[in-house]
Amino acid sequence: MSRNRRQILRSAVLASSAAAVTPLFGSPAVADVASSGSAEPGEGAHVVLLGTAAGPVPQRGRRGIASALVVDGRIYLVDLGHGSFDQFEAAGLNIANLDRAFVTHLHSDHLADLYTLLWLRFGGINPLTHKLEIYGPGPAGALPAPSSGKPVTTVEPERPTPGLSDFISASMAATAYDINLRMRDGGWPDIRTLVRTHELVIPDVGASPTGAMAPAMDPFPVMSDDHVRVSAILVEHPPVFPSFAYRFDTRYGSVVFSGDTTITSNMVTLAQNADVLVHEAIDMQAVERADDLTPEQIQHHKNSHSDVTRIGAEVAQPANVGTLVLSHLAPGTKAIPDASWKAKASKGFDGTVVVGNDLQWLQLKRR
Repeated sequence: MSRNRRQILRSAVLASSAAAVTPLFGSPAVADVASSGSAEPGEGAHVVLLGTAAGPVPQRGRRGIASALVVDGRIYLVDLGHGSFDQFEAAGLNIANLDRAFVTHLHSDHLADLYTLLWLRFGGINPLTHKLEIYGPGPAGALPAPSSGKPVTTVEPERPTPGLSDFISASMAATAYDINLRMRDGGWPDIRTLVRTHELVIPDVGASPTGAMAPAMDPFPVMSDDHVRVSAILVEHPPVFPSFAYRFDTRYGSVVFSGDTTITSNMVTLAQNADVLVHEAIDMQAVERADDLTPEQIQHHKNSHSDVTRIGAEVAQPANVGTLVLSHLAPGTKAIPDASWKAKASKGFDGTVVVGNDLQWLQLKRR
């Protein structure tokens, strides 16, 4: 796709979604690209919300969680939930500029389209043109006891907690027939040469899958290049271990992605003085009113996610964040008005609150 065509597509997408995005006039940390019209895809830094829904089950109104940070034209993906492969295209992003991908944890709603992107783009039209570096969790090492207290069966009992590298290699093995055919019939490259996984080594802070999952710790380095410096920290998202949040520091400012987490002090540590914090949010009042959830499921949400009424006062404010962007919204429909999300998240927070919507572009501006 030519640069002009990509710009036209991106402009059309932004114009069509302008009514759904929250205006950010006067925000010290970000500007809404659809409002300002001044940002160019090849320069500056932009947060792109590809999908903003929580949960593995697709729902109307929002696609699965996926975000991108675009820095001077280079694309860094954070999680690839259901529908994000299509959203990547709909947002006007160019696969040739995809630099690296980061996985926060190994729940299906954060992984659903990761292999899809690799598998469908390793050859043919607009293929991956260079090795994609993917960073994320290694094997958990142990399974938790069932929350119901009742015995359950175990899939793959000899290897019940595979990590990111296992996920990619097993996916390639399962699709070997298609891959081999395309290499022979279409001259596509060996997909194994186009991806490299990096399982993050957790510092020795006493964390474990059956004990303290996110003890107090300092952020640790993940990678750096000419555009970004990435660090990570453990967050509390039981029963998943490990679960990471990521911080991206650029010359334009800093962005933190919480991944899935309950309210935890490690998020305050990682997000300290960040220009933008993209944080998950759950409306526990709505969840508790749902008539299709079991008591165990409601308790999981309480234990594992961040009540929207607490995020501003207990994370964004003590971290001195400039702009709080809500994403990974639960419930993941449009039934809850943006104004409600914003009002609840603003409690106790002096900065700007943005309710994320699919295909929203935000230009990063250092405070």
